[in-house]
Amino acid sequence: MMPTAAFSPREEARPPWHRALVTGGAGFLGSHLCTRLLDSGVEVDCLDNLSTGRAEKVAHLAGRPGFRFLERDVSGEGCAELLTGPYDLVLHLAGPGASPASWSERSVEILDTGSLGTRAALAVAERDGARFLLASSPPVSAGDGADPVGPHTVRAEAVRFSEALVAAHAAAHGSNAGIVRLFTGYGPGMRLDDGNTPGAFLEQALAGRPVTVTGDGGRTRPLCYVDDMVDGVLLVAAGRSVRPVDIGGDEEPTEAEIARRVIELTGSGSPLVFVEGTVPDESRPVTGFAREIFGWLPGVTWREGLERTVASLAERPDPVPAAPGGRTGEWWA
Repeated sequence: MMPTAAFSPREEARPPWHRALVTGGAGFLGSHLCTRLLDSGVEVDCLDNLSTGRAEKVAHLAGRPGFRFLERDVSGEGCAELLTGPYDLVLHLAGPGASPASWSERSVEILDTGSLGTRAALAVAERDGARFLLASSPPVSAGDGADPVGPHTVRAEAVRFSEALVAAHAAAHGSNAGIVRLFTGYGPGMRLDDGNTPGAFLEQALAGRPVTVTGDGGRTRPLCYVDDMVDGVLLVAAGRSVRPVDIGGDEEPTEAEIARRVIELTGSGSPLVFVEGTVPDESRPVTGFAREIFGWLPGVTWREGLERTVASLAERPDPVPAAPGGRTGEWWA
């Protein structure tokens, strides 16, 4: 077993990287990672084609020394050559969207990102001798991928292929590449329109509509506050693990508990309504490896995390700045 990583992502000491590439950096988690890295003194190139990410999520970073935003598709031809680096950390967060509704609409893009995009990001990391970390999704059930034209096959195959490719590179080339599997993250800046929990409950409560819970509300969710998730990702990044590492909440409130808490925090008059429907099985994080090897431990309870999230909704995001120098899609300090 490898020793516990000495790096602590919340210490003031400089982390073990000088320059990082974050693909999918204008997404929810990506924007938080970009901010944390910059705050710790790491230069950041944030790459995103804005198909699901939003420029306003990183607008507050524009003009900060060491930050560049590049509106590019990581799976696009020639993208790797544009990423001149050199990098000592590549965080590959570009991948399947969190919302099942987007999978069929973006099926080709999702498959390209999982295959061509992961290959391009790995090539950049290998070129520079950088630590590479794939941000992946929880394992899908066998049934999701059994039918080659099934409704969830695109996401399932993109996830499986990208993980297999990372493992193959590490085995064949000795690449310093690893995988982190992320479970149900939430917090300030999260999307409320993707149908996921707790975002869907927040969107309904704020709009004054009924907050709907499928079934009897007894299904549990392993919620992980975004600050804790960022800690986990950076701890795994600072190690050399190839084995996939689960990062997810150690508390599992029921959907009914989450919905009631959302209604309470928002002060909404929305009723809680239970609706019929099937609830698919969802895998749960096994975080023993993250705890024992990397010293990761969630610090924010789900109740406190929801309170912080609701409080953040009252803050208006900064406007998206104009690209300096007339260069579309790129900001730099």
